[in-house]
Amino acid sequence: MNESGIRSLLLETSGTSFEACRSLEQDLTFITLKEEMDKRQIAFGSAQMETLKMIGSDKLFTNLAMLLSDQCSYTCKVAVFQGRDSAVFRDRKEFSGSVLKQLSDVYRFLATYNKTKARFNGLLREDTLDYPQEAIREALLNSIIHRDYLFSGSTIINVFDDRIEFVSLGGLVRGLSMEAITMGVSQSRNPNLASVFYRLQLVESYGTGIRKIMHLYKEYLRKPEFKAAEGAFSCVLPNSNEEGMYTQKYDYHEDSVGESLNAEKASILYHAKARGSISRKEVEDLVGLKTTKAFRLLKELCAEGQLTQQTCGKFTRYIPLGE
Repeated sequence: MNESGIRSLLLETSGTSFEACRSLEQDLTFITLKEEMDKRQIAFGSAQMETLKMIGSDKLFTNLAMLLSDQCSYTCKVAVFQGRDSAVFRDRKEFSGSVLKQLSDVYRFLATYNKTKARFNGLLREDTLDYPQEAIREALLNSIIHRDYLFSGSTIINVFDDRIEFVSLGGLVRGLSMEAITMGVSQSRNPNLASVFYRLQLVESYGTGIRKIMHLYKEYLRKPEFKAAEGAFSCVLPNSNEEGMYTQKYDYHEDSVGESLNAEKASILYHAKARGSISRKEVEDLVGLKTTKAFRLLKELCAEGQLTQQTCGKFTRYIPLGE
């Protein structure tokens, strides 16, 4: 276990959280926080700081106060790349200040890269953003509220032509699994910080972020991906307007049924190649198909020589040929 992991375990077993510990920096100001409180007509002073647990029993500022202060020592780094890999930078920026300021500044920065594309459904024109604004907002909120601040590194956001990656430090809270998280189970690593964001009406309730993101993509063939590793957690939002990233939200006429099926097959192949193999259940979850249709399309792709079936016991996976 690395040094940060040991410190995290010591804090957890001692019943003390990072945000409740005394801040090493006590010369703090709260211009951004005061502005946010004023916007919502919420009183803000020493009494409120104690209630919010920004001031501890020793009357000194806690780490929670440091995170909300203008002197916050943590940053968020955003990199924009050309294409689908990290070979060529287009833009990069580091955001500092209160986590509330970082939230606002990063959200505005990402909005400049959230382009609009026109689509036509019959005679009606519909403009679609690359990414649902609410999905970006939820992913950004999660990366700030739930990261492990025992790690000194920055929150990382990578923008590619076909996706945005949000990478926060800390991984899942000890004892929780990805399955539990997607079911809506909530155990915040920073409950006091989450409470402040709740009071500021930036979050509606606890444990709904990932499920809300999935709901926002329910009509799209490509779904967001969430990955947890030791010391890190990532959320990947796919670009719905990227070429080949077809959606289900536009009605197809009878002469376009073949195009719709081709789009679904293309999406299955995309995920199979990205993962090295794919199962029927993964097709249902990632592409948004029902069991019967998912099974039929997989069989058709096998018959067309695109996939090969591999069965091991009761588990069946489909592997791209040539991979």
